[in-house]
Amino acid sequence: MTEKVHRTPCGKIHYWTNKEQVKSKYTLVFLPGLTADHRLFDKQTEYFGSKYTVLVWDAPGHASSYPFELTFSLMDKAGWLNEILEKEGMDKPIIIGQSMGGYVGQAFIECFPGKLKGFISIDSAPLQRQYVTGMEIWLLKRMEPVYRYYPWKLLLKSGSNGCAVSEYGRKLMRDIMMVYDKDKERYAKLAGHGFWMLADAMEADLPYKIACPALLICGKHDQAGSTKRYNKAWHKKTGIPIKWIDNAGHNSNTDAPELVNSFIERFVEMV
Repeated sequence: MTEKVHRTPCGKIHYWTNKEQVKSKYTLVFLPGLTADHRLFDKQTEYFGSKYTVLVWDAPGHASSYPFELTFSLMDKAGWLNEILEKEGMDKPIIIGQSMGGYVGQAFIECFPGKLKGFISIDSAPLQRQYVTGMEIWLLKRMEPVYRYYPWKLLLKSGSNGCAVSEYGRKLMRDIMMVYDKDKERYAKLAGHGFWMLADAMEADLPYKIACPALLICGKHDQAGSTKRYNKAWHKKTGIPIKWIDNAGHNSNTDAPELVNSFIERFVEMV
């Protein structure tokens, strides 16, 4: 994987791709969740890196993609992703987004209809306004103070243990969070802005219709907010196939990488 940089008005986005090494008719774009970085998909880029063209990023403001002005919207984020894909000549990719990454994928579909070959949501949720309550949106807009005043040691423990159930998944999330060990304020601002951005996109009440082949993946032990409830409703309303992962939490691709990889591979071969 080769590390590259994309410049935006708000800062530089770092991303990794094997495009120069592997030529494939399939391009898989992995988008990590809020506060996570490209390492979240290590087990996926490892497995698929020799088969398909792969791209993964540190989202704006995250890890290597810092410093970055936290003034952007979810649509801005989707726009920058499109710029990167166009620069790399990646046509009709499959976006695989975990949590916040899944929301970015839905924003991308809204902004650039017809550009995706497929979409896979991993422990994410629908972006449509109809799925969330007014209280949930109100809370999303006020999360920064919660993170700011929460003791870092407890935040580190709950963040790593709450996102994964496997030893590997928990250690990986802890390592990722340790990027912010000496700067809890940065972590709080990053998380707060991410939730605010999400609420803003939901309040826009756009169609966010997924007009391409899609798959939902969710850990049976996902404890992040109402993710399981959202996925059940999403599947029921749209008919998008869903795969429930045993012994997996919110980061199910780190808790059960082999199984998740098999679902991704099967999906890729069918689209």
